[in-house]
Amino acid sequence: VDLKRPGAPRDRPASSAMKSAARALLLLSSAGAVGAVQEGTAAAANPIRKVVTLLQNMQTKVTEEGKREKELFDKFMCYCKTSGGDLDKSIAAAEEKIANVDAVLKEKQERKAQLEA
Repeated sequence: VDLKRPGAPRDRPASSAMKSAARALLLLSSAGAVGAVQEGTAAAANPIRKVVTLLQNMQTKVTEEGKREKELFDKFMCYCKTSGGDLDKSIAAAEEKIANVDAVLKEKQERKAQLEA
């Protein structure tokens, strides 16, 4: 009578290739874990360095933004100073043109009235 269940694992000796593959896998996984632990401790050991680096990067970024905003402000101020005169000239020219067009319109209306009469 066979007491073993069908499909139950049988006692076989593991081959040497299987043993070496298992050892290699174990060695690689432990090496990766050790590397991760070392990186984690190095990062955890220097939180002040992280903060200092973050602040230095932030300072550089703010300085660059300040330079860009100053350039934009200077361009805007230059536009405001120079465009005021141009705008006044444009308004004066438009008012003069309105007066000329109005005079031409009246003249043509009078001419039309003369021709119709």
